[in-house]
Amino acid sequence: MSADERPPTLHLTEDECWQRLRDAPYGRVAASAAGEVDIFPVNHAVDNGTIVFRTSPGTKLLELTIRHSVAFEVDGYSETDAFSVVVKGTAQEFDRQSEVEAAEQLGITPWAPEEKDRWVRITPSSVQGRTFQRRGA
Repeated sequence: MSADERPPTLHLTEDECWQRLRDAPYGRVAASAAGEVDIFPVNHAVDNGTIVFRTSPGTKLLELTIRHSVAFEVDGYSETDAFSVVVKGTAQEFDRQSEVEAAEQLGITPWAPEEKDRWVRITPSSVQGRTFQRRGA
């Protein structure tokens, strides 16, 4: 077996991370409550340095109200490379009419059929990403 000749994994700049977050069709939010960690796929949008998504009442929203610390992740790949971006921060539901009206203009369209009438904003404390060349590229 020969040595792997690919370049090493590269850290993405913060601007590159935000571009990948904007371009991703969905992401995953990880939250914890009562000693359990759950991961939920969500449709999202980037809004002035924050991440916004819609949800419905249930486990995800309950966990976010119990503990606000979350991680949010997007990843992807092409024929030549792969990447991952992780945002750590705090999540908070918002319902002020002016904020909801602005969020509705972001074009977030949930894939799931349930009504998603609750809004959550993640305010980042850190944004990190990395990319690497895929084997055989």
